[in-house]
Amino acid sequence: MTSLKGGAGRRCHAAVSPLHACVYFAPEPQDEYAALGLERGPMAYYAGRAAPLGTADAGTVTATFYNFNHEHVRRHIPAAWDVAAPGAVLAARLRGADRTLRRLLGRDALVSKEMAEAAELALRAAEAGHREARPLYSANADLPVPEEPHLALWHAATLLREHRGDGHLAALAVAGLSGIEALVLHNATGTAPTSALFMRTRGWSAEQWAAARDRLRRRGLLDEAGDLTESGAALRSEAEMLTDRLDAAPYDHLGPVATARLTELAGGFTAALGAAGAFPAVHFGKG
Repeated sequence: MTSLKGGAGRRCHAAVSPLHACVYFAPEPQDEYAALGLERGPMAYYAGRAAPLGTADAGTVTATFYNFNHEHVRRHIPAAWDVAAPGAVLAARLRGADRTLRRLLGRDALVSKEMAEAAELALRAAEAGHREARPLYSANADLPVPEEPHLALWHAATLLREHRGDGHLAALAVAGLSGIEALVLHNATGTAPTSALFMRTRGWSAEQWAAARDRLRRRGLLDEAGDLTESGAALRSEAEMLTDRLDAAPYDHLGPVATARLTELAGGFTAALGAAGAFPAVHFGKG
Protein backbone atom coordinates (compact mmCIF):
# COMPACT_ATOMS: atom_id res chain seq x y z
CA MET A 1 0.00 0.00 0.00
CA THR A 2 1.28 3.47 -0.88
CA SER A 3 1.65 5.61 2.20
CA LEU A 4 -0.61 8.63 2.47
CA LYS A 5 1.03 12.01 2.26
CA GLY A 6 2.12 13.08 5.74
CA GLY A 7 -0.20 16.06 5.65
CA ALA A 8 -3.32 13.88 5.58
CA GLY A 9 -2.34 11.97 8.70
CA ARG A 10 -1.22 15.16 10.42
CA ARG A 11 -4.52 16.89 9.63
CA CYS A 12 -6.46 13.91 10.94
CA HIS A 13 -4.39 13.88 14.10
CA ALA A 14 -5.05 17.59 14.60
CA ALA A 15 -8.80 16.95 14.33
CA VAL A 16 -8.89 13.84 16.52
CA SER A 17 -6.36 14.61 19.26
CA PRO A 18 -8.39 17.37 20.99
CA LEU A 19 -11.15 14.84 21.63
CA HIS A 20 -8.74 13.18 24.04
CA ALA A 21 -6.90 16.28 25.23
CA CYS A 22 -10.02 18.12 26.40
CA VAL A 23 -9.94 16.11 29.64
CA TYR A 24 -6.73 17.84 30.73
CA PHE A 25 -8.52 21.19 30.97
CA ALA A 26 -11.83 20.00 32.44
CA PRO A 27 -12.78 19.90 36.12
CA GLU A 28 -14.56 16.55 35.96
CA PRO A 29 -11.45 14.32 35.72
CA GLN A 30 -9.76 16.34 38.46
CA ASP A 31 -12.80 15.79 40.65
CA GLU A 32 -12.73 12.06 39.95
CA TYR A 33 -9.02 11.82 40.79
CA ALA A 34 -9.47 13.94 43.93
CA ALA A 35 -12.20 11.57 45.08
CA LEU A 36 -9.53 8.84 45.07
CA GLY A 37 -7.28 11.03 47.22
CA LEU A 38 -4.91 12.16 44.47
CA GLU A 39 -3.69 15.75 44.59
CA ARG A 40 -5.14 17.98 41.90
CA GLY A 41 -2.69 19.24 39.29
CA PRO A 42 0.59 17.44 38.49
CA MET A 43 -0.06 14.29 40.55
CA ALA A 44 -3.46 13.80 38.91
CA TYR A 45 -1.98 14.42 35.45
CA TYR A 46 0.93 12.04 35.88
CA ALA A 47 -1.24 9.32 37.40
CA GLY A 48 -4.02 9.64 34.85
CA ARG A 49 -1.76 9.51 31.84
CA ALA A 50 0.65 6.90 33.22
CA ALA A 51 -1.97 4.54 34.73
CA PRO A 52 -2.10 2.28 31.62
CA LEU A 53 1.57 1.44 32.35
CA GLY A 54 0.68 0.02 35.78
CA THR A 55 2.66 1.07 38.86
CA ALA A 56 5.33 2.77 36.78
CA ASP A 57 8.23 4.38 38.58
CA ALA A 58 9.36 7.96 38.06
CA GLY A 59 12.08 6.96 35.62
CA THR A 60 9.60 5.23 33.34
CA VAL A 61 7.20 8.16 33.42
CA THR A 62 10.00 10.64 32.67
CA ALA A 63 11.17 8.50 29.77
CA THR A 64 7.73 8.12 28.23
CA PHE A 65 6.62 11.74 28.79
CA TYR A 66 10.03 13.05 27.59
CA ASN A 67 9.89 16.80 28.23
CA PHE A 68 9.07 16.84 31.95
CA ASN A 69 11.72 17.47 34.59
CA HIS A 70 12.53 14.16 36.27
CA GLU A 71 12.73 15.79 39.71
CA HIS A 72 9.23 17.18 39.18
CA VAL A 73 7.95 13.72 38.23
CA ARG A 74 9.61 12.19 41.32
CA ARG A 75 7.61 14.46 43.59
CA HIS A 76 4.42 12.73 42.49
CA ILE A 77 5.37 9.29 41.14
CA PRO A 78 5.37 6.62 42.55
CA ALA A 79 3.64 8.28 45.53
CA ALA A 80 0.42 8.43 43.50
CA TRP A 81 0.21 4.62 43.47
CA ASP A 82 0.23 4.56 47.28
CA VAL A 83 -2.94 6.66 47.13
CA ALA A 84 -4.76 4.92 44.29
CA ALA A 85 -3.99 1.80 42.27
CA PRO A 86 -3.69 2.22 38.49
CA GLY A 87 -6.93 0.31 37.91
CA ALA A 88 -8.85 2.73 40.09
CA VAL A 89 -7.20 5.68 38.32
CA LEU A 90 -8.17 4.27 34.92
CA ALA A 91 -11.79 3.93 36.01
CA ALA A 92 -11.75 7.50 37.31
CA ARG A 93 -10.18 8.67 34.06
CA LEU A 94 -12.97 7.13 32.01
CA ARG A 95 -15.66 8.54 34.29
CA GLY A 96 -14.07 11.95 33.99
CA ALA A 97 -13.97 11.70 30.18
CA ASP A 98 -17.62 10.63 30.11
CA ARG A 99 -18.75 13.55 32.27
CA THR A 100 -16.60 16.01 30.32
CA LEU A 101 -17.91 14.99 26.91
CA ARG A 102 -21.51 14.90 28.13
CA ARG A 103 -21.22 18.45 29.44
CA LEU A 104 -19.39 19.91 26.46
CA LEU A 105 -21.06 18.14 23.54
CA GLY A 106 -24.56 17.40 24.84
CA ARG A 107 -26.69 14.30 24.54
CA ASP A 108 -27.72 14.79 20.91
CA ALA A 109 -24.12 14.71 19.72
CA LEU A 110 -23.27 11.72 21.88
CA VAL A 111 -26.06 9.56 20.45
CA SER A 112 -25.74 10.82 16.86
CA LYS A 113 -24.92 8.60 13.91
CA GLU A 114 -21.91 10.85 13.26
CA MET A 115 -20.50 9.98 16.69
CA ALA A 116 -20.90 6.26 16.02
CA GLU A 117 -19.31 6.61 12.59
CA ALA A 118 -16.38 8.63 13.94
CA ALA A 119 -15.79 6.06 16.68
CA GLU A 120 -15.79 3.21 14.19
CA LEU A 121 -13.34 4.96 11.87
CA ALA A 122 -11.01 6.06 14.66
CA LEU A 123 -10.92 2.58 16.17
CA ARG A 124 -10.18 1.09 12.77
CA ALA A 125 -7.27 3.48 12.35
CA ALA A 126 -5.99 2.92 15.88
CA GLU A 127 -5.95 -0.86 15.55
CA ALA A 128 -3.23 -0.55 12.91
CA GLY A 129 -0.78 1.27 15.15
CA HIS A 130 2.63 -0.27 15.72
CA ARG A 131 3.41 -1.39 19.26
CA GLU A 132 7.19 -1.55 18.87
CA ALA A 133 8.94 1.24 20.85
CA ARG A 134 5.57 2.84 21.60
CA PRO A 135 4.97 2.26 25.32
CA LEU A 136 2.05 4.65 25.87
CA TYR A 137 0.21 3.57 22.73
CA SER A 138 0.80 -0.11 23.44
CA ALA A 139 -0.27 0.13 27.09
CA ASN A 140 -3.48 1.95 26.15
CA ALA A 141 -4.13 -0.55 23.36
CA ASP A 142 -4.40 -3.29 26.00
CA LEU A 143 -7.34 -1.53 27.66
CA PRO A 144 -10.90 -2.61 26.79
CA VAL A 145 -12.80 -0.51 24.27
CA PRO A 146 -15.74 1.24 25.98
CA GLU A 147 -19.16 0.36 24.65
CA GLU A 148 -20.67 3.83 24.36
CA PRO A 149 -19.66 5.49 21.07
CA HIS A 150 -18.44 8.76 22.59
CA LEU A 151 -16.19 6.87 24.98
CA ALA A 152 -15.04 4.53 22.23
CA LEU A 153 -14.08 7.62 20.22
CA TRP A 154 -12.28 9.07 23.24
CA HIS A 155 -10.40 5.81 23.67
CA ALA A 156 -9.44 5.72 19.99
CA ALA A 157 -8.37 9.37 20.14
CA THR A 158 -6.16 8.46 23.09
CA LEU A 159 -4.55 5.65 21.11
CA LEU A 160 -3.94 7.82 18.04
CA ARG A 161 -2.58 10.67 20.16
CA GLU A 162 -0.14 8.44 22.04
CA HIS A 163 0.89 6.59 18.86
CA ARG A 164 1.93 9.84 17.21
CA GLY A 165 3.44 11.06 20.47
CA ASP A 166 5.58 7.97 20.95
CA GLY A 167 6.86 8.33 17.39
CA HIS A 168 7.54 12.03 17.88
CA LEU A 169 9.73 11.27 20.89
CA ALA A 170 11.80 8.96 18.71
CA ALA A 171 12.16 11.78 16.18
CA LEU A 172 13.29 14.17 18.90
CA ALA A 173 15.85 11.63 20.10
CA VAL A 174 17.16 11.23 16.53
CA ALA A 175 17.47 15.02 16.38
CA GLY A 176 19.60 14.93 19.52
CA LEU A 177 17.22 17.07 21.54
CA SER A 178 16.67 16.59 25.25
CA GLY A 179 13.21 17.14 26.65
CA ILE A 180 13.79 20.73 27.71
CA GLU A 181 15.71 21.51 24.51
CA ALA A 182 12.75 20.34 22.46
CA LEU A 183 10.52 22.71 24.44
CA VAL A 184 12.89 25.65 24.01
CA LEU A 185 13.21 25.03 20.26
CA HIS A 186 9.43 24.75 19.92
CA ASN A 187 8.94 27.93 21.95
CA ALA A 188 11.40 29.77 19.68
CA THR A 189 8.95 29.47 16.79
CA GLY A 190 6.70 32.00 18.52
CA THR A 191 3.69 29.76 17.86
CA ALA A 192 4.04 27.61 20.99
CA PRO A 193 2.90 28.32 24.55
CA THR A 194 5.09 30.75 26.44
CA SER A 195 8.27 29.69 28.16
CA ALA A 196 6.65 30.54 31.52
CA LEU A 197 3.82 28.09 30.87
CA PHE A 198 6.17 25.36 29.68
CA MET A 199 8.36 25.80 32.77
CA ARG A 200 5.44 25.79 35.17
CA THR A 201 3.70 22.74 33.73
CA ARG A 202 6.86 20.70 33.08
CA GLY A 203 8.71 21.62 36.26
CA TRP A 204 11.72 23.42 34.76
CA SER A 205 13.47 26.38 36.39
CA ALA A 206 14.43 29.62 34.64
CA GLU A 207 18.10 28.64 35.07
CA GLN A 208 17.54 25.27 33.40
CA TRP A 209 15.64 26.97 30.57
CA ALA A 210 18.46 29.48 30.01
CA ALA A 211 21.07 26.70 30.02
CA ALA A 212 19.13 24.73 27.41
CA ARG A 213 18.84 27.86 25.26
CA ASP A 214 22.62 28.34 25.48
CA ARG A 215 23.22 24.75 24.37
CA LEU A 216 20.97 25.26 21.35
CA ARG A 217 22.85 28.47 20.47
CA ARG A 218 26.14 26.57 20.55
CA ARG A 219 24.66 24.03 18.14
CA GLY A 220 23.67 26.85 15.80
CA LEU A 221 19.95 26.12 16.18
CA LEU A 222 19.15 29.47 17.85
CA ASP A 223 20.66 32.89 17.23
CA GLU A 224 21.76 35.33 19.92
CA ALA A 225 18.20 36.73 20.19
CA GLY A 226 16.82 33.24 20.83
CA ASP A 227 15.16 32.95 17.42
CA LEU A 228 15.35 29.91 15.19
CA THR A 229 18.22 29.85 12.72
CA GLU A 230 17.88 28.20 9.32
CA SER A 231 19.48 25.11 10.84
CA GLY A 232 17.03 25.15 13.73
CA ALA A 233 14.04 25.46 11.44
CA ALA A 234 15.38 22.66 9.24
CA LEU A 235 15.89 20.37 12.24
CA ARG A 236 12.31 20.97 13.40
CA SER A 237 10.99 20.30 9.89
CA GLU A 238 12.98 17.07 9.65
CA ALA A 239 11.62 15.92 13.02
CA GLU A 240 8.04 16.61 11.94
CA MET A 241 8.50 14.75 8.67
CA LEU A 242 9.98 11.77 10.51
CA THR A 243 7.05 11.90 12.95
CA ASP A 244 4.66 11.79 9.98
CA ARG A 245 6.42 8.72 8.60
CA LEU A 246 6.40 6.97 11.97
CA ASP A 247 2.69 7.77 12.36
CA ALA A 248 1.60 6.69 8.88
CA ALA A 249 0.33 3.18 9.66
CA PRO A 250 -3.11 4.09 11.13
CA TYR A 251 -4.01 6.32 8.21
CA ASP A 252 -2.58 4.02 5.55
CA HIS A 253 -4.76 1.29 7.04
CA LEU A 254 -7.80 3.56 6.98
CA GLY A 255 -7.16 4.79 3.45
CA PRO A 256 -7.50 8.30 2.01
CA VAL A 257 -11.30 8.46 1.74
CA ALA A 258 -11.97 7.20 5.26
CA THR A 259 -9.14 9.32 6.67
CA ALA A 260 -10.72 12.41 5.13
CA ARG A 261 -14.10 11.41 6.54
CA LEU A 262 -12.67 10.90 10.03
CA THR A 263 -10.96 14.29 9.78
CA GLU A 264 -14.29 15.87 8.85
CA LEU A 265 -16.28 14.19 11.62
CA ALA A 266 -13.69 14.64 14.35
CA GLY A 267 -13.11 18.21 13.25
CA GLY A 268 -16.78 18.95 13.77
CA PHE A 269 -16.76 17.57 17.29
CA THR A 270 -13.50 19.36 18.08
CA ALA A 271 -14.99 22.65 16.87
CA ALA A 272 -17.99 22.04 19.13
CA LEU A 273 -15.66 21.42 22.07
CA GLY A 274 -13.89 24.68 21.37
CA ALA A 275 -17.16 26.60 21.11
CA ALA A 276 -18.20 25.14 24.47
CA GLY A 277 -15.06 26.49 26.13
CA ALA A 278 -13.17 23.19 26.40
CA PHE A 279 -9.77 24.75 25.83
CA PRO A 280 -8.59 27.72 27.89
CA ALA A 281 -6.90 30.65 26.24
CA VAL A 282 -3.16 29.98 26.20
CA HIS A 283 -0.61 32.72 25.71
CA PHE A 284 1.68 32.02 22.80
CA GLY A 285 5.11 33.45 22.19
CA LYS A 286 8.63 33.35 23.56
CA GLY A 287 7.89 35.41 26.68
